[in-house]
Amino acid sequence: MTSAPATYQGVYGPYTVTAEHRQEVLFYRLSLLLLALAQAGLLIQWRQWGPSLCWPWLLLMGLGLGGALRWVHIYVRPLHRSLQLFWLLGCLGAAVLAWRVGPTAILPTLVAQPLWIWAVGPFFAALAGLGFKEFFCFQRPEAIGLTLLLPLLLLGWLAGVLSAPIAAALLGLESLLLLLLALRKFPMAPEADLGDLSVFAHLDAHRA
Repeated sequence: MTSAPATYQGVYGPYTVTAEHRQEVLFYRLSLLLLALAQAGLLIQWRQWGPSLCWPWLLLMGLGLGGALRWVHIYVRPLHRSLQLFWLLGCLGAAVLAWRVGPTAILPTLVAQPLWIWAVGPFFAALAGLGFKEFFCFQRPEAIGLTLLLPLLLLGWLAGVLSAPIAAALLGLESLLLLLLALRKFPMAPEADLGDLSVFAHLDAHRA
């Protein structure tokens, strides 16, 4: 990943990609990978040893998604801020749940008492929104799969229309798609994740 500045012609004029911009892209991709690996680790540990000690993976998932939403480039700033707000609300909901039942009982409580999904649901809404952004920009099939599977899984479990095996299969597939999405980001040029920086400059000037 070269650090030399490069100038491009955008929709609203020329813009320069600097080493700092490329660093932001790297932080975004690493955060997304942390999120994907943490979710995969959680599911593996849950399946092999039970859910009671899975809460550290939840912390890493929170850090990963928070970092990804910090460094992602989204043209529509209100949408970006909304996804960050959903992340925050979901983390607060998880903290309240942990305070009520204890960290080791977070996952069993979500399974046994689906209404708690309303508390943590905004976190996964933010993740689904990030998946939609990736599909909208790059048309990656794993991204739209992520966007569709999360709402289907959470709402289906909340409504009581999904059996445990089907829910587990959907969760495993979603985790696999997320990991695939994260890994496929790294071979891409940094400019792909930055987008047209002249659009950001134009929108900032328009708001000012």
